[in-house]
Amino acid sequence: MKKITNKVLWIFAIGQFGWSLLAGIITNWLVYYYTDETAGIFGHNITTGTLFLSITLFGLITMVGRIFDAVTDPLIASWSDRSSFKGGRRIPFMRAIAVPFAIITAGVFVLPQTGSVIVNDILVFVTLILFYLFMTIYCTPYNALISELGNDQKNRINVSTYISFTYILGLSISFLIPNIAGIFESSLGKANAVRTAIGIMCLIAAAAMITPALLIKERDYIDSKPVQTPAFKSLFLSFKNIQFARFVISDVIYFFAVTLFQTGLPFYETKLMDVPDTMTFTLTVIMTVVSLCLYPVINKLAPKFGKKKLVIGGFFAYAFVFLLASICGKGIAWGILIAVCAGIPMAILGILPQAVVADIAEADAYESGEERSGMFFAARTFAMKMGQAISMLVFTSVVSSFTKNGGTDPFGYRLTAIIATVCCLIGAVLFFFYNEKMIMGKLAEKNGSKD
Repeated sequence: MKKITNKVLWIFAIGQFGWSLLAGIITNWLVYYYTDETAGIFGHNITTGTLFLSITLFGLITMVGRIFDAVTDPLIASWSDRSSFKGGRRIPFMRAIAVPFAIITAGVFVLPQTGSVIVNDILVFVTLILFYLFMTIYCTPYNALISELGNDQKNRINVSTYISFTYILGLSISFLIPNIAGIFESSLGKANAVRTAIGIMCLIAAAAMITPALLIKERDYIDSKPVQTPAFKSLFLSFKNIQFARFVISDVIYFFAVTLFQTGLPFYETKLMDVPDTMTFTLTVIMTVVSLCLYPVINKLAPKFGKKKLVIGGFFAYAFVFLLASICGKGIAWGILIAVCAGIPMAILGILPQAVVADIAEADAYESGEERSGMFFAARTFAMKMGQAISMLVFTSVVSSFTKNGGTDPFGYRLTAIIATVCCLIGAVLFFFYNEKMIMGKLAEKNGSKD
């Protein structure tokens, strides 16, 4: 086997930039461009109000989508874990789906524009379901490589750091959509200008996702053997790992709270701080710079204090950020304050949770004799999408319940930030039950047996 170098890990991390850019487009702008009473340029011919019990179209779609994910996520993970392709267990999936994943992301904003509300509702449903399916096909094998390329603690922390950087970069770039759209607005009109901006983003994302799939020869670095355990039995065994189950519960809450904040950010700016949505990118850059400055600190503190303590600290830090969003007033100063504070937990929770899953997967492989990292990371991907789905449902339902006569009471937006605050505090408490000492003991035993 060839030595896994930092160059290989950086090439791998480029793929994270691509898929996080696509995820950012959906998470940050879907609700905004489809439902906002002033900026909702794509929502004129779809169902934007509540359907029943304060549930909106997007809330319903995401609920159905998560039921769909509950089946497809473990199936894709098992397919990857059990595959014996010449190119490896992971890379062939990434290579096949990268371009379709980017195309369907653009399709979410392009296709549902017929003259029929019913047809448009169906097209929104189909394109979003395909978006999450294609995300699973790319991200599940991709994330499994985090554990397999991170074959020791040093590489594991390094790869988690690199993909955290590219994740934040992709997410940050996605906030540039209004800025790029402004370049084309005079010639194309606002709607087509936004579509053009999204199309450019999707082209960049496709190139980024295909890069590691073409440049990394998986079999040169990883001596993996196909798993024999069937899909849902493998999923059951993953959740039977009590430490992993504890992690996933807190992880769902984390993604719910963060997505609630990300979805609400353009609204917090325009409705509460009274600043234009083009400032979203500026504030994201501030968050990113603060976060990146803290990366070396996190890398040094993690081995010294352990990942658990830092993750819990990250939860509390995010809770403080969301609390600030809930009480913010007018002016960009509030946005800058929130951005600076958010950079701290962004660094911690951007790096360490992936490394925690890799630790658990490696320890489980040592005990069970089967390398089922694909299933562990599929479960985490499902947790991410579950948190995002519940978040979108809650956000649209809460905001719509405070909408009267075409306008929204600002308290509706503040309430979403309050909910995110409470959830982060709950996530911190739940993560106290994760037994990091036991997991690290198993890894030390495994490394000792190799020696």
